Amino acid sequence: MQSSIDTVLDRAADAAREWGTTSPDDRAAALGALADALDRESGELVALAEWECRLPAERLRAEVARTTFQLRSFAGHLRSGAVNGVVVDHEDPHWPPGPRPDLRRVLIPLGPVAVFGSTSYPFAFSVAGSDTASALAAGCPVVVKASHSYPDLADRTAEIVEEVLPKGVFALVHGRRRARELVLDPRIKAVAFIGSSRVGRELHHLAATRPEPIPFYGGFGSVNPVFVTRQAVRARGAEIARGFAHALAQQSGQLCTKPGLLVVPEDFADDVAAEVRALRAEPLFNKLVAKRFETGVEALTAFLDVAVEGGSGAGGHAPTLLRTTAAAILEGHDEALSECFGPVAVVATYRDSHELLELAAALPGQLTATVHGEDDDVLPELVRELTGRAGRVVWNQWPNDIATTPAMHHGGPWPATTSPFHTSVGVRAVERFQRPVVFQGFPSRFLPEVLADQP
Repeated sequence: MQSSIDTVLDRAADAAREWGTTSPDDRAAALGALADALDRESGELVALAEWECRLPAERLRAEVARTTFQLRSFAGHLRSGAVNGVVVDHEDPHWPPGPRPDLRRVLIPLGPVAVFGSTSYPFAFSVAGSDTASALAAGCPVVVKASHSYPDLADRTAEIVEEVLPKGVFALVHGRRRARELVLDPRIKAVAFIGSSRVGRELHHLAATRPEPIPFYGGFGSVNPVFVTRQAVRARGAEIARGFAHALAQQSGQLCTKPGLLVVPEDFADDVAAEVRALRAEPLFNKLVAKRFETGVEALTAFLDVAVEGGSGAGGHAPTLLRTTAAAILEGHDEALSECFGPVAVVATYRDSHELLELAAALPGQLTATVHGEDDDVLPELVRELTGRAGRVVWNQWPNDIATTPAMHHGGPWPATTSPFHTSVGVRAVERFQRPVVFQGFPSRFLPEVLADQP
């Protein structure tokens, strides 16, 4: 039986001090043990996910491996000592601007964190995924609001997590009502959210207008535009068209990094449509996701021309391709810049490089932006424009896969995310759930261990 929300939050608040002061090595050991436990139970977890999420077993096994890799990556980050962010400036009476006291800076955990499980990644961004792993690594207890798309999988994963971690450090809750309760509860000190823009904006507003406002790290997705130059079309147009179709169809378009807007020369749109038309139908996660997708496509087709009509059938939903022009978007018909979660994209044609640059400059914030070009024709101005609007800029590749590595930044300017300064992937994701404290003039015996002078 699910514990009451008050009981869950009381336990998290009680556990916060002890877990937050646990040594980095001990937290690393716990994350490593959790990774081992998930690996041991991966067969059962994949079978559950295959049934609930309607995803292929091979893809799910790869996502479990990614999830345990993430946990071990954070464990390694903890063991390195970098998670503490220690900076020591010793006393210096001759410091040029004036005498400097002894200053020692360290990062400390914020406290209990609410994590919202992603629909599109049932492992890597869910119960034991990146947000949970980074908050635990920071020293924060975690309360996960499960996705409605896979409740049984969420419960079983949570059982494994709770068996490994100390009591109160982790909990799982279900139900839409829990979302609002978690964000508003004073025991919660930060929120990590991946989901729809509509829900995310509502919760972000609640977090910002609480009596004690808290950080809300929301990922709302984007259209992840892809700009294709004329030289690139001449050099490898067929390859680009096939690559785009594959990227659009990957996981039935249910990725926050799906390329949803392809900007191409006028004479290339038909080649792209031919590749999309050849794609087969794939199932979406569940009836609710399918209904939202169909409603989204219906709204877009009220303003945009249909180049490839996907539709639904026994096999699922075939990809839909819509068509417009860069000029129409620039004139204010910007429906093509609205994300629709699922297998649909817009191809927008441009007449010249000036129009290409104007469209790039008109973009709202994005998670990714991609350029397909050649070394002798890529426009430096285009790259500069996209750098100002995206958290990751991609050259001659596709943005779908989010590498779990220290250099990755998965975030972007508003409205893609609520904080362009932070990533939800890679070890630096831990920084979302820490804050700096400086100790001035303290004797070593009163300092946290990581700040004390070594004998």
